[in-house]
Amino acid sequence: MPVLLSLLSYALLLVAACAARAADADVPALGTTVPSINATRPSIGLVLSGGGARGLAHVGVLKVLEELRVPIGAVAGTSMGAIVGGLYASGMRADALERELVTIRWDQLFASRVERQQLSQRRKEEDFEISPALELGLRDGVLRAPQSAVSSRGLESLLRRLTLPVRDIQRFDALPIPFRAVATNMETGQAAVLDRGDLAQALRSSMSVPGVFAPIEVDDTVLGDGGLVDNLPVEVARRMGVDRLIVVNIGTPLAGRDTLTSVLGLTQQMINILTEQNVQRSLAQLQPQDVLVTPQLGALTARDFDSAPDFVSLGADGARAVAAQLSAFSLDHAAYARWRQQQSAHPPAPAPLTSVRIVGTASTNPERLAAMLESRVGQPFDAARAERDTRRLAAAGDYVRTDYQLVRSERGDELLFELEDKPWGPHYLRLGIDLSTDFSGRSAFNVKLSHNRHWLTANGTEWRNRLQIGEEPLVFSELYHPLAWTSSPANDWFVSGYAGVRRRPLIRYEADSGSEIAEFKRSFFEAGVDLGQPWGEFGEVRIGPSHVTVHTAPVLLGAAYTGPIGTARWTEDGVRARVVVDQLDYANFPLGGYRFDAQAWAGRRAGDLAGSFSRLEAQGTWVLTRGAHTVNLHARTALANGGRSGEVGRYTLGGFHQLSGYYSGQLEGNDLLLFRLGWYARREQPLALTRGFFFGGTVEAGNIWQQRSAMRLSNLRAGFSVYLGADTGIGPLYLGLTSAPGGSTGLALFIGRP
Repeated sequence: MPVLLSLLSYALLLVAACAARAADADVPALGTTVPSINATRPSIGLVLSGGGARGLAHVGVLKVLEELRVPIGAVAGTSMGAIVGGLYASGMRADALERELVTIRWDQLFASRVERQQLSQRRKEEDFEISPALELGLRDGVLRAPQSAVSSRGLESLLRRLTLPVRDIQRFDALPIPFRAVATNMETGQAAVLDRGDLAQALRSSMSVPGVFAPIEVDDTVLGDGGLVDNLPVEVARRMGVDRLIVVNIGTPLAGRDTLTSVLGLTQQMINILTEQNVQRSLAQLQPQDVLVTPQLGALTARDFDSAPDFVSLGADGARAVAAQLSAFSLDHAAYARWRQQQSAHPPAPAPLTSVRIVGTASTNPERLAAMLESRVGQPFDAARAERDTRRLAAAGDYVRTDYQLVRSERGDELLFELEDKPWGPHYLRLGIDLSTDFSGRSAFNVKLSHNRHWLTANGTEWRNRLQIGEEPLVFSELYHPLAWTSSPANDWFVSGYAGVRRRPLIRYEADSGSEIAEFKRSFFEAGVDLGQPWGEFGEVRIGPSHVTVHTAPVLLGAAYTGPIGTARWTEDGVRARVVVDQLDYANFPLGGYRFDAQAWAGRRAGDLAGSFSRLEAQGTWVLTRGAHTVNLHARTALANGGRSGEVGRYTLGGFHQLSGYYSGQLEGNDLLLFRLGWYARREQPLALTRGFFFGGTVEAGNIWQQRSAMRLSNLRAGFSVYLGADTGIGPLYLGLTSAPGGSTGLALFIGRP
């Protein structure tokens, strides 16, 4: 749905922009135009069109231009054409551009947040409650949605690093090659020709596809993708004073009739049509002495960033197809070498930082964040260190942009970390569902809503709430308050108060047939206060007093049921300790990493169960991927001492991936062991609206016992599953076949965490 809404908004903006451009043929520019380039020979201007991933073909064209020794006197580009052209104009050579752009992991570059291992433990825990893919916000009493489908943080960091050699240049005429980037004024629908300012910001502004990337505000002007109004800026380049143009058009071709059977396909086709209309107007402005390069990119689309090497190769092929025309612009070896020397960038010498500041945020406290930074006053600037700092700031989940800028001042180099608060915060909402069915009448359904309010105080206090409605209703609330005992929230001690109520049905099964013979309702109330410490990005430890009330009551007793029929109620007061270490790369279908979570309780019981008690619950996961294949090893144990109710044990086992082939909760008792060895392979091209599409299977061994003295590895039960899965925006989805020698064979549909 976010992708569809993004495409629809993009199409509507294209319509408005094209109408505005048709009504006003004179394109306004930000800044002044460049005087004509004086030379003893005709000067050559290069025009690079937008087109998303297809714009990587420009790198191949640049490689051929260098092979043919064609000197470029000016560059104008739009969107991805602006990025490639702007970096080339800054002094990067084609081979350097190829090394940078071909080796990028584009899926991570455009990820909506930093890698999961770099998140705080609080952010990681939220992943296990509800999928992070769909996040809404509440600000000023209004429900708001994100402005973009993906994050531009990775792209901004990349552009910032690659443009560092020319960071002191404010007028793009002073770059090694004069340059113009085309963006769209989102308020007027007119073109904005960027000829000065921060080069990295200008390149990012030109590629602000509405609904995909958030727009950028520059000098009180909201800028969007330049392809909306001028995807092939021929006239912009002409006004830079060049005599000849080399125009590279990699526009997206119109789709075939078979793609017009859905709303998504129709919307994409409308975007392509409108973009091609302004491209055709630009092509009509070409003159006989200009050269048009049109690489044949086949079925590769604007989203195929993983095909970067293919795009570069096809771009080179397109340029070689018109090599005879391009050769007319060639210089001899000596003249070209002199020209290249003149166009080389001369980065300033590194100097110690005189200031490191965090600016731009109004909702968070920069003083609490500054201690997390590696960059320090007195150190020479280090781009890798600054990028790590931006990722660390972004990991908090409070910003739509985290960028840095190295500014030259009279005092020396100042490093500014620029943060832009999420416009849909600071109240964050997530919605999810749990659904399961075995296609034989046993089904469950829960709707989940989480609310998280960040930065209630300057220390970073958070209020987290969770509501679940369905078969297992739940209400939970936690107030988390850092104590400011250390300067950084990454290792500061905290105090946390929590309370929650939950209820779940418990089914009693006949031992031999597996038939349902009774149903109980078990309710929990829990409350406590913890003192704890986060271990940076590694995990968390906490300990504190805990109170739990447990109430079990029969709902339906069948004729075959012969156990106790009364209710049971008791309280548990004691101390709880928890340790979590989490380095999984994804909460669902992880591809690498590990996670360990252990909780222990000890204290006294009162009520229908009395006396001392102790409980231990622990689970661990280790994941390794080689090529397309992933191995996932999981182990879980739960041990409860101190008696049991007469009706149902403390824990249950059974269900999809919890001993597949047995019904959910079919086995019950007080001491549990489960081992699961899983394998899955990810499809190379994920389905729409998913992170990935998987095929996998599991082998499971486990059991549950009423008394610990009866625990034996020799009487573990076996379970198996084979499934198709997908990591969707509402949670993981499984459709599988389950089987167990002591259980049954059947189908299972599962949405949520097993």
